[in-house]
Amino acid sequence: MEMWFSEFHTPDVKLSIRVSKHLYSKQSDYQHIDIFETPEFGRVLTLDGNVMLTERDEFIYDEMITHVPMAVHPGIHDILVIGAGDGGVVRELTRYDRVTRIDLVEMDPQVVDACRTYLPSNACRMDDRRVHIYVENALKFIRRCEGSYDLIIVDSTDPFGPSEGLFTREFYGSCYNALRSDGIMVNQQGSPFYTEDARAMQRSHKRIVSTFPISRVYQAHIPTYAAGYWLFGFASKKYHPIDDLDSKAWNDLNLHTRYYTTRLHKGAFCLPAFLEEMLQEVED
Repeated sequence: MEMWFSEFHTPDVKLSIRVSKHLYSKQSDYQHIDIFETPEFGRVLTLDGNVMLTERDEFIYDEMITHVPMAVHPGIHDILVIGAGDGGVVRELTRYDRVTRIDLVEMDPQVVDACRTYLPSNACRMDDRRVHIYVENALKFIRRCEGSYDLIIVDSTDPFGPSEGLFTREFYGSCYNALRSDGIMVNQQGSPFYTEDARAMQRSHKRIVSTFPISRVYQAHIPTYAAGYWLFGFASKKYHPIDDLDSKAWNDLNLHTRYYTTRLHKGAFCLPAFLEEMLQEVED
């Protein structure tokens, strides 16, 4: 008998992936964690029935949320990562020699443990000497920080349930305070295609725009996420994501990537008309 995993993107739309083996299933204190083996996407991590990553396309998300700010800000040394318990963002950040500290705040230790065991290609750099893992609530953690970081990456689940507090005006204000005078915050902004997701994205963008002097949205195409179309937010105290991009310096690092390039970097901020209109609505 065939086994399929299905995630509803709306009440009328769902993504279904054929499963060859159910490798892991556990209810933590916060969410239900599952890891599947699939013929098309390799291993798939889901939380509360929502796809967080697949081995096949995780590189797109992890490269775009890390290399975009790293190519813009030349002095990133101290980094705070919120969420990202699978380790993919940490893996990308540890490729930079100039990075001296990566503080990872993940509320659910069972996500970290499961990914260490079943997704080692993501979690392979969690034991890097520069990585410090804090198992606690990110809202409480960041309130204790002031001027501590050059970059904050908010790799949270969607703004419903356990991660809802990571999309509030208060949280973005705490991120602003935790950054140094030229710091950058990057976060996942969801998909703008389906109505409920689009409204959540607009709410988040409106709050970020009211907090940071520079705020832009950029895009990537991720097959297993809603509509295959995903957004990230770039919020900065000083650096503009295009004007301050140093393509030569980043390319001279000779980092091999499968999705991100400095050419793509520029294009990712060129948004379709419907999305520009949605952003303009809340910016005004």
